[in-house]
Amino acid sequence: MPVLFVGHGSPMNAIESNDFTRGWQALAARLPRPKAILCISAHWETRGNFVCAASQPRTIHDFYGFPQALFDVHYPAPGDPALARRIAGMVKSAKMEATPDRGLDHGAWSVLAIMYPQADVPTLQLSVDTSRSGAFHHALGRELGALRDDGVLILGSGNIVHNLRALNYRDPRPTDWTVRFDETVRSRIASGRDAELFDWHALDRDAALAVPTPEHYLPLLYVLGARREDDAASFHNTGYFSTISMTSVLLA
Repeated sequence: MPVLFVGHGSPMNAIESNDFTRGWQALAARLPRPKAILCISAHWETRGNFVCAASQPRTIHDFYGFPQALFDVHYPAPGDPALARRIAGMVKSAKMEATPDRGLDHGAWSVLAIMYPQADVPTLQLSVDTSRSGAFHHALGRELGALRDDGVLILGSGNIVHNLRALNYRDPRPTDWTVRFDETVRSRIASGRDAELFDWHALDRDAALAVPTPEHYLPLLYVLGARREDDAASFHNTGYFSTISMTSVLLA
């Protein structure tokens, strides 16, 4: 399987049709059908490392202030407890715990409801320990990369640039620093200089604004960790909403 990072943006994408959702549909159409999906979402922050082992993960509506239609969305994809236990056992760089006490948050289901609307692919989530370094998350992604050989789609869901405090809802045009940082990251990925992305604070002068908190950035590092030497990188949905980058990265 290829590996994929998706800029998920607003949960409203789950019930809207726009250029970004059509881009996700196009990505799903070009991928081999996965036997399972392992999603690393920005919205399951933990201390320690966990993988969802629920047989039927619940749909978590982890937001407020949105229309009722969004709260009415449920994504009933099955889980795969056996695969969760396998993942917990295959990780050697850190302790990984399989837990049934978790469902799918909007970082997962808002994207998957568009990519795989039949909800018939077994889906798991992996938590993100935001206290750990970029190198730690990349190394964990490298270990998980073996799942590709078994038809598992490793899907990172976040945003390369994500700054809600600076976001202008009335003017969706991107700030200069949003575009610059997104382009900086894409250039490093395209040239295979992934290690330069581990410490995003030192990447360039825009990092403090582009990544004020790490949870939306870190899922990208798992995807890059699963990268193989013969993978080519391609970029999709390279658009913006004010201070959010919607860039998706496919490695295949």
